[in-house]
Amino acid sequence: MALVARRGGLAIMGDDDGAEVPMRRILAAVAVVVVAGLIAFGVIAWRPSIAPITRPNPSSFPAALVARGEKLAAAGYCASCHTVRGGQPFAGGYAMPTQFGTIYSTNISPDVASGIGNWSEAAFKRAMREGVARDGSHLFPAFPYDHFNKLTDADTGALYAYVMTRPAVSSPEYKNTVPFPLSIRALQAGWKLLFFHPEPFKPDPVRSAAWNRGAYLAEGLSHCGACHTPRNALGAEKRSKAFAGAPIDNWIAPPLDKSNPAPVPWDQAELSAYLGTGVTRYHGTVAGPMAPVVHGLAQLPPADVDAIATYFATLNGTVGKNVDPAPIVAEALATDRIGTGLTYDPAARLYAAACASCHFNGADRANPLRPQLALNNALNLDDPTNLIQVILHGVGAKDGAPGVVMPAFSRFSDADVARIANWLRATRTGKAPWPDVEKKVAAIRAQGSERK
Repeated sequence: MALVARRGGLAIMGDDDGAEVPMRRILAAVAVVVVAGLIAFGVIAWRPSIAPITRPNPSSFPAALVARGEKLAAAGYCASCHTVRGGQPFAGGYAMPTQFGTIYSTNISPDVASGIGNWSEAAFKRAMREGVARDGSHLFPAFPYDHFNKLTDADTGALYAYVMTRPAVSSPEYKNTVPFPLSIRALQAGWKLLFFHPEPFKPDPVRSAAWNRGAYLAEGLSHCGACHTPRNALGAEKRSKAFAGAPIDNWIAPPLDKSNPAPVPWDQAELSAYLGTGVTRYHGTVAGPMAPVVHGLAQLPPADVDAIATYFATLNGTVGKNVDPAPIVAEALATDRIGTGLTYDPAARLYAAACASCHFNGADRANPLRPQLALNNALNLDDPTNLIQVILHGVGAKDGAPGVVMPAFSRFSDADVARIANWLRATRTGKAPWPDVEKKVAAIRAQGSERK
């Protein structure tokens, strides 16, 4: 082929027969392909609206079905994401910062004007399974429909019954800050083509009933991977690194697989205690975004909590392994004596004055209500975020062990918080030092101020 000049513009000379093809024909062909592609994408992206209904009478739903839906909604943390701090339940407005802008949760109360009061059960199920709203618009994957699509018809129906029997709450429309053109809802169809493969949960026939129940809850309703799985540049979970840990809401969701760095492995018993009560013997107490998760799971039957623990114990490799925690715990308890009497060390003095009285065990076992820091995830992670969060903001009475609190030390300077964190890392673990801890403290303090 050769490019030649002629009056009227460029032309392409064919090597075989010498025929000339005007450039305008090439451009026209490209235009046809582009238009055809846009039409094809439009066909793929289009979803019909589902006709609105008159809001169902709450009494039309069986009480047992509503009660079941309440437990499922708790285990799915629906209120956590669809309720703004201090606001009415399910009225939406909760801000979810993403790399593409802030997305606000929607009102899922049965208010007709601003909520989903005129949604049929079919519309509700489509949103849960396909990420499509009643009007046919695509939902952003901040709503974890890529997990909820695994739910059974019965569970989705129970959730619908529960939501539609809640008080209707009118709320303003919250404007997302996702920039154009990413804000175009139809483009989410392209994201779905790449990353969303809807299918119901399929039990593994070689696994136990408990394992399959745990997998159904963890991968579907409780959508654990939404927080504990890292995401790619387009915001999709990296399935090849499922449950490998990820940053979430200014915290670190630690790994749930074999890469978890806790000195004492998270076996089924520890996982069950943590998920069911928020308190464990060797791994401390829940705090931050994990607190409402535990409160929600506590609404499930104990067998369901045990099933989730069974699933993750299999995933992290502790099933079938009998690890004696005694020598690990003994070594950790010995670290309690480090720093006593070292009045010349500013970090040791600070820890002794502010922390030691509550975190000192000094016996032959770890007290669950006095978390042994040498065993704690926060101190052994590669990132100091969780430890800094707890030092700055404490642990509230409603977070972990009922009635047991850790006071916030936000009055400490950034340098003092960093000093304690670095000293604990050096004296309680064999891990490498964290870099730039004081800078991290300042950033986390600023994030906390922004969210108030």
